[in-house]
Amino acid sequence: MPHLPFSPLRRALLLGALTLPVSIALPAPARAAMRRAFPTRTVEQDLPAFSARTGMLEFPDGTDAPFVLRIDGLVRAPAALAYADLTALPQVEQTSDMHCVEGWSVQNIMWGGVRLKTLLELAQAEEAARYVVFHALGATPRGPDGLRAYVECMSIADLTDPAQDCLLALRIGGAPLPHDRGAPARLVAPYQLAYKSIKFVHRLEVTREARDGWWTAANPIYPRNAPVPKRRLRAP
Repeated sequence: MPHLPFSPLRRALLLGALTLPVSIALPAPARAAMRRAFPTRTVEQDLPAFSARTGMLEFPDGTDAPFVLRIDGLVRAPAALAYADLTALPQVEQTSDMHCVEGWSVQNIMWGGVRLKTLLELAQAEEAARYVVFHALGATPRGPDGLRAYVECMSIADLTDPAQDCLLALRIGGAPLPHDRGAPARLVAPYQLAYKSIKFVHRLEVTREARDGWWTAANPIYPRNAPVPKRRLRAP
C-alpha cells in the first residue's frame, strides 16, 4: 500500500493529537493563526462550484449540471435526489464540536441537514447492509491504492445511532454550506475525528463490507474507526 510522505514533526503532532486535547475556544487572532498552521485538508481537485439557489454544479471547464445525491448498493429502492429533494426531507438542526486528528477542536458549530437514518429508510437499505461508503465530487489523480476520488466509510450502526448525532449537512450557521465547508452536502460525525466527516458528498454506496477511507488508505496512522478520545470531549 503506498503511503503519503509525513514529516517527522507532523507525524509527532498527529500521534500526540490522538491523546492530547487542544481547545480552540480562542480569540479570533489565535484561531486565524491555528488555521494557518493547520489548514483545512482538501485533496480533491477539479471541484465544481455549487449554487444552493439553483441546485446546479458549475464545473471548471464551464459546463454545468444539476446536483444529484445517489443512494445505491444494497438498497431495494435506489434513489437519485436533487438538492431541492434533500431540502424537502425532514430537516434537523444541531450544534456540535469538531475535533481534528491534528489536535485542534472547533466548538459550537451550528449544522442543519438530514439524518442518515432518513436517507437509508428512503432507499430501503437491505438487511445485509452494514456500512455506507461516501463518495465525494472532484478527483484525486494520485490517490492511494488507485483511488480516483475521495471516499470515507462508516457503519450504519454508528450513522443511525441517535447518540452519535451523524448528519448529512446542507447548512452551517443557518446558511447553505459554502464551498470550503463541503457544499453541496457533507457528512458530520461529531464523535469521530474530523477526517471522517467527508465533504462534497454526491453518492452513498450501501455495502456489506467496510472499506478504508482515503486517508486511511494513504497512511494507516489514520485509523478506519476514529472515535474522538474521551478526554477531548466536553462534558454535556
